Amino acid sequence: MSGPIPLQWPLALSALLFTLGVVGVLTRRNMIQVFMSLELMLNAVNLNLVAFARHSESITGQVFVLFVFTVAAAEAAVGLAIIIAFYRNKQTLNVDEFNLLKW
Repeated sequence: MSGPIPLQWPLALSALLFTLGVVGVLTRRNMIQVFMSLELMLNAVNLNLVAFARHSESITGQVFVLFVFTVAAAEAAVGLAIIIAFYRNKQTLNVDEFNLLKW
């Protein structure tokens, strides 16, 4: 029973992680929790890419995941900087208070 893992298992795990991320983005009010849910969704997509790359025996998906990790690191740095700036300005991390761009 030590054969290759069927493609459905990582895809099901990826779908579960992505669903948890979407639920977290839609239900949470804390910016840090929303940000973590977005990162969970990104990692679910990465798992999906790696699963398809392994299934098709191609390295293209794995190389693309490296690029996604690079962009995610930059996004995390910029996102956390924006969250810190918002907290210094408003003294809260509630998403409902994030109305700086409204007229």
